[in-house]
Amino acid sequence: MSNIIIKSPREIEIMRQAGRITAAARTIAREMVAPGVTTAQIDREVRRFIEKSGAVPTFLGYGGYPASVCLSINDEVIHGIPGPRVIQEGDIVSVDVGATWKGYVGDCAGTYIAGTASEAAKNLIAVTRQSFFEGIKQARAGNRIGDISHAVQTYAEQNGCSVVREYVGHGVGSVMHEAPEVPNFGRAGRGPTLVKGMTIAVEPMVNAGGWEVYVLKDGWTVKTADGSLSAHYENTILITDGEPEILTYAEDL
Repeated sequence: MSNIIIKSPREIEIMRQAGRITAAARTIAREMVAPGVTTAQIDREVRRFIEKSGAVPTFLGYGGYPASVCLSINDEVIHGIPGPRVIQEGDIVSVDVGATWKGYVGDCAGTYIAGTASEAAKNLIAVTRQSFFEGIKQARAGNRIGDISHAVQTYAEQNGCSVVREYVGHGVGSVMHEAPEVPNFGRAGRGPTLVKGMTIAVEPMVNAGGWEVYVLKDGWTVKTADGSLSAHYENTILITDGEPEILTYAEDL
Protein backbone atom coordinates (compact mmCIF):
# COMPACT_ATOMS: atom_id res chain seq x y z
CA MET A 1 0.00 0.00 0.00
CA SER A 2 2.98 2.33 0.45
CA ASN A 3 2.97 3.49 -3.18
CA ILE A 4 -0.82 3.93 -3.33
CA ILE A 5 -1.72 7.57 -2.69
CA ILE A 6 -4.73 8.18 -0.46
CA LYS A 7 -6.35 11.50 -1.35
CA SER A 8 -7.18 14.22 1.16
CA PRO A 9 -10.64 15.87 1.21
CA ARG A 10 -9.15 18.88 -0.61
CA GLU A 11 -7.62 16.68 -3.31
CA ILE A 12 -10.88 14.79 -3.71
CA GLU A 13 -12.79 18.01 -4.28
CA ILE A 14 -10.31 19.05 -6.97
CA MET A 15 -10.67 15.62 -8.56
CA ARG A 16 -14.45 15.99 -8.58
CA GLN A 17 -14.09 19.12 -10.69
CA ALA A 18 -11.52 17.48 -12.95
CA GLY A 19 -13.96 14.61 -13.32
CA ARG A 20 -16.86 16.88 -14.21
CA ILE A 21 -14.82 18.57 -16.95
CA THR A 22 -13.64 15.22 -18.30
CA ALA A 23 -17.13 13.73 -18.32
CA ALA A 24 -18.49 16.79 -20.14
CA ALA A 25 -15.71 16.44 -22.73
CA ARG A 26 -16.71 12.80 -23.25
CA THR A 27 -20.32 13.93 -23.77
CA ILE A 28 -19.23 16.42 -26.43
CA ALA A 29 -17.38 13.65 -28.24
CA ARG A 30 -20.33 11.27 -27.90
CA GLU A 31 -22.69 13.81 -29.42
CA MET A 32 -20.34 14.31 -32.36
CA VAL A 33 -20.03 10.61 -33.22
CA ALA A 34 -21.93 10.39 -36.52
CA PRO A 35 -21.38 9.31 -40.11
CA GLY A 36 -19.40 11.90 -42.06
CA VAL A 37 -17.54 13.38 -39.09
CA THR A 38 -13.75 13.06 -38.97
CA THR A 39 -11.96 11.95 -35.83
CA ALA A 40 -9.84 15.11 -36.06
CA GLN A 41 -12.99 17.24 -35.79
CA ILE A 42 -13.93 15.50 -32.55
CA ASP A 43 -10.44 15.90 -31.15
CA ARG A 44 -10.46 19.62 -31.96
CA GLU A 45 -13.76 20.25 -30.17
CA VAL A 46 -12.76 18.20 -27.12
CA ARG A 47 -9.51 20.13 -26.78
CA ARG A 48 -11.32 23.44 -27.19
CA PHE A 49 -13.80 22.56 -24.45
CA ILE A 50 -11.19 21.33 -21.98
CA GLU A 51 -9.04 24.41 -22.42
CA LYS A 52 -12.06 26.74 -22.26
CA SER A 53 -12.88 25.08 -18.93
CA GLY A 54 -9.49 26.13 -17.57
CA ALA A 55 -8.13 22.60 -17.67
CA VAL A 56 -5.36 20.91 -19.67
CA PRO A 57 -5.92 17.94 -22.04
CA THR A 58 -4.11 15.20 -20.12
CA PHE A 59 -3.46 13.00 -23.13
CA LEU A 60 -1.88 15.71 -25.31
CA GLY A 61 1.86 15.04 -25.30
CA TYR A 62 1.56 12.21 -22.76
CA GLY A 63 4.37 9.86 -23.69
CA GLY A 64 4.43 11.66 -27.02
CA TYR A 65 0.74 11.10 -27.82
CA PRO A 66 -0.23 13.70 -30.44
CA ALA A 67 -3.88 14.43 -29.59
CA SER A 68 -6.30 15.31 -26.78
CA VAL A 69 -8.57 12.28 -27.13
CA CYS A 70 -8.20 8.65 -28.18
CA LEU A 71 -10.76 7.60 -30.81
CA SER A 72 -10.75 3.89 -31.57
CA ILE A 73 -13.11 2.51 -34.22
CA ASN A 74 -14.57 -1.00 -34.57
CA ASP A 75 -11.70 -3.49 -34.08
CA GLU A 76 -9.47 -0.81 -32.55
CA VAL A 77 -9.38 -1.36 -28.80
CA ILE A 78 -7.69 1.78 -27.45
CA HIS A 79 -5.29 4.62 -28.33
CA GLY A 80 -6.63 5.32 -31.82
CA ILE A 81 -5.09 8.59 -33.04
CA PRO A 82 -7.50 11.22 -34.42
CA GLY A 83 -6.91 12.32 -38.00
CA PRO A 84 -8.64 12.55 -41.38
CA ARG A 85 -10.53 9.27 -40.97
CA VAL A 86 -14.23 9.73 -41.65
CA ILE A 87 -16.64 7.89 -39.36
CA GLN A 88 -18.98 5.62 -41.31
CA GLU A 89 -22.56 4.49 -40.77
CA GLY A 90 -22.58 1.60 -38.31
CA ASP A 91 -19.14 2.26 -36.87
CA ILE A 92 -18.67 1.96 -33.13
CA VAL A 93 -16.34 4.60 -31.75
CA SER A 94 -14.55 4.32 -28.41
CA VAL A 95 -13.86 7.74 -26.89
CA ASP A 96 -11.18 7.99 -24.18
CA VAL A 97 -10.44 11.40 -22.69
CA GLY A 98 -8.59 12.96 -19.78
CA ALA A 99 -8.51 16.47 -18.32
CA THR A 100 -6.15 17.89 -15.70
CA TRP A 101 -7.53 20.63 -13.44
CA LYS A 102 -5.43 22.27 -10.74
CA GLY A 103 -2.91 19.46 -11.06
CA TYR A 104 -5.34 16.52 -10.78
CA VAL A 105 -6.64 14.21 -13.47
CA GLY A 106 -10.03 12.92 -14.55
CA ASP A 107 -10.06 9.93 -16.94
CA CYS A 108 -13.06 8.32 -18.62
CA ALA A 109 -14.18 6.50 -21.76
CA GLY A 110 -17.23 5.17 -23.54
CA THR A 111 -18.15 3.48 -26.82
CA TYR A 112 -20.83 4.99 -29.05
CA ILE A 113 -22.62 4.10 -32.27
CA ALA A 114 -22.51 6.15 -35.46
CA GLY A 115 -25.99 5.92 -36.91
CA THR A 116 -27.36 2.39 -36.70
CA ALA A 117 -25.14 -0.51 -35.70
CA SER A 118 -25.63 -4.27 -35.74
CA GLU A 119 -27.28 -6.05 -32.83
CA ALA A 120 -23.94 -7.71 -32.13
CA ALA A 121 -22.27 -4.31 -31.79
CA LYS A 122 -25.05 -3.01 -29.54
CA ASN A 123 -24.73 -6.10 -27.37
CA LEU A 124 -20.95 -5.70 -27.05
CA ILE A 125 -21.31 -2.09 -25.95
CA ALA A 126 -24.00 -3.01 -23.41
CA VAL A 127 -21.94 -5.88 -21.99
CA THR A 128 -18.85 -3.68 -21.70
CA ARG A 129 -20.75 -0.93 -19.92
CA GLN A 130 -22.45 -3.33 -17.52
CA SER A 131 -19.19 -5.11 -16.76
CA PHE A 132 -17.94 -1.79 -15.34
CA PHE A 133 -20.96 -1.56 -13.05
CA GLU A 134 -20.58 -5.18 -12.01
CA GLY A 135 -16.97 -4.39 -11.15
CA ILE A 136 -17.67 -1.32 -9.05
CA LYS A 137 -20.21 -3.22 -6.97
CA GLN A 138 -17.04 -4.66 -5.42
CA ALA A 139 -15.31 -1.27 -5.11
CA ARG A 140 -15.81 -0.93 -1.37
CA ALA A 141 -13.35 -0.31 1.43
CA GLY A 142 -12.02 -3.62 2.77
CA ASN A 143 -12.42 -5.47 -0.53
CA ARG A 144 -9.50 -6.20 -2.85
CA ILE A 145 -8.64 -4.98 -6.34
CA GLY A 146 -9.05 -8.58 -7.49
CA ASP A 147 -12.71 -8.50 -6.45
CA ILE A 148 -13.31 -5.77 -9.04
CA SER A 149 -11.23 -7.60 -11.65
CA HIS A 150 -13.02 -10.90 -11.15
CA ALA A 151 -16.47 -9.31 -11.37
CA VAL A 152 -15.64 -7.56 -14.65
CA GLN A 153 -14.20 -10.71 -16.21
CA THR A 154 -17.00 -12.96 -15.02
CA TYR A 155 -19.75 -10.75 -16.43
CA ALA A 156 -18.04 -10.23 -19.78
CA GLU A 157 -17.27 -13.93 -20.27
CA GLN A 158 -20.72 -15.05 -19.15
CA ASN A 159 -22.04 -12.90 -21.97
CA GLY A 160 -19.83 -14.44 -24.64
CA CYS A 161 -17.12 -11.76 -24.73
CA SER A 162 -13.48 -11.61 -23.67
CA VAL A 163 -11.48 -9.05 -21.68
CA VAL A 164 -8.19 -7.62 -22.91
CA ARG A 165 -5.26 -8.74 -20.74
CA GLU A 166 -2.40 -6.51 -21.88
CA TYR A 167 -3.97 -3.22 -20.78
CA VAL A 168 -5.55 -2.49 -17.41
CA GLY A 169 -7.16 0.15 -15.24
CA HIS A 170 -5.08 2.13 -12.78
CA GLY A 171 -4.90 4.58 -9.94
CA VAL A 172 -5.55 8.24 -10.84
CA GLY A 173 -4.44 11.42 -9.11
CA SER A 174 -1.83 14.09 -9.78
CA VAL A 175 -0.73 11.92 -12.70
CA MET A 176 -2.90 9.82 -15.00
CA HIS A 177 -1.35 6.47 -14.08
CA GLU A 178 -0.73 5.83 -10.39
CA ALA A 179 -0.61 2.62 -8.38
CA PRO A 180 -2.40 0.28 -8.20
CA GLU A 181 -3.04 -1.47 -11.48
CA VAL A 182 -6.70 -2.52 -11.85
CA PRO A 183 -6.88 -5.51 -14.22
CA ASN A 184 -10.17 -6.53 -15.84
CA PHE A 185 -9.43 -10.18 -15.11
CA GLY A 186 -8.19 -12.22 -12.20
CA ARG A 187 -9.11 -13.95 -8.98
CA ALA A 188 -11.25 -12.49 -6.23
CA GLY A 189 -9.53 -11.84 -2.92
CA ARG A 190 -6.22 -10.91 -4.52
CA GLY A 191 -4.37 -7.64 -4.89
CA PRO A 192 -4.22 -4.48 -2.76
CA THR A 193 -6.96 -3.78 -0.23
CA LEU A 194 -9.31 -0.94 -1.13
CA VAL A 195 -9.15 1.96 1.31
CA LYS A 196 -11.29 5.07 1.70
CA GLY A 197 -9.69 7.92 -0.25
CA MET A 198 -8.28 5.79 -3.07
CA THR A 199 -9.09 7.04 -6.58
CA ILE A 200 -8.94 4.50 -9.40
CA ALA A 201 -9.95 4.17 -13.03
CA VAL A 202 -11.95 1.02 -13.70
CA GLU A 203 -11.95 0.48 -17.46
CA PRO A 204 -13.15 -2.73 -19.07
CA MET A 205 -11.79 -3.24 -22.59
CA VAL A 206 -13.96 -6.01 -24.00
CA ASN A 207 -13.71 -7.86 -27.31
CA ALA A 208 -16.48 -9.69 -29.14
CA GLY A 209 -13.93 -12.36 -30.12
CA GLY A 210 -10.64 -13.39 -28.52
CA TRP A 211 -8.77 -11.25 -26.00
CA GLU A 212 -5.50 -11.08 -27.94
CA VAL A 213 -4.43 -7.71 -29.35
CA TYR A 214 -1.55 -6.09 -31.26
CA VAL A 215 -0.20 -2.56 -31.76
CA LEU A 216 -0.07 -0.88 -35.17
CA LYS A 217 3.10 0.61 -36.63
CA ASP A 218 2.04 4.06 -35.38
CA GLY A 219 3.10 2.81 -31.94
CA TRP A 220 -0.24 3.64 -30.35
CA THR A 221 -3.34 2.09 -31.93
CA VAL A 222 -4.24 -1.26 -30.38
CA LYS A 223 -6.39 -3.66 -32.44
CA THR A 224 -7.96 -7.04 -31.83
CA ALA A 225 -5.82 -9.86 -33.24
CA ASP A 226 -8.82 -11.59 -34.82
CA GLY A 227 -10.46 -8.46 -36.24
CA SER A 228 -13.44 -8.68 -33.89
CA LEU A 229 -15.18 -5.58 -32.55
CA SER A 230 -13.97 -4.04 -29.29
CA ALA A 231 -15.59 -1.66 -26.79
CA HIS A 232 -14.21 0.40 -23.91
CA TYR A 233 -15.92 1.86 -20.85
CA GLU A 234 -14.19 3.76 -18.07
CA ASN A 235 -14.80 6.05 -15.15
CA THR A 236 -12.63 7.46 -12.39
CA ILE A 237 -14.08 6.41 -9.04
CA LEU A 238 -13.49 7.26 -5.38
CA ILE A 239 -13.48 4.61 -2.65
CA THR A 240 -15.64 5.83 0.25
CA ASP A 241 -17.10 4.47 3.50
CA GLY A 242 -19.94 3.00 1.42
CA GLU A 243 -20.80 2.95 -2.27
CA PRO A 244 -18.05 4.18 -4.59
CA GLU A 245 -18.47 7.66 -6.02
CA ILE A 246 -18.13 8.06 -9.78
CA LEU A 247 -16.04 11.20 -10.23
CA THR A 248 -16.56 11.30 -14.01
CA TYR A 249 -20.32 11.06 -13.75
CA ALA A 250 -22.45 12.37 -16.62
CA GLU A 251 -26.14 12.19 -17.45
CA ASP A 252 -25.32 10.07 -20.50
CA LEU A 253 -23.41 7.62 -18.30
